Amino acid sequence: MSGGEDQKGYHCAWQIHYHLVFPVKYRKALLDKMVIKIIEETAYGIQERYAIEMEALGMDKNHIHLLSNAHPKISPEE
Repeated sequence: MSGGEDQKGYHCAWQIHYHLVFPVKYRKALLDKMVIKIIEETAYGIQERYAIEMEALGMDKNHIHLLSNAHPKISPEE
């Protein structure tokens, strides 16, 4: 699900998007193609285990951007 549609649960409707940025320590260029592939596999594994949808996953050599949405009962820190 993407765009401006509300998602519905039994007792609520929501539209929550989390934009998380994970920088590499000291902004060193450490993310090569192999590391990026592992990060993508891990992110989509998390999506399958939890009620989280990864809307976009973008990476540069020194940071990762993750845009996702989830039910309000799921905390971003989980």
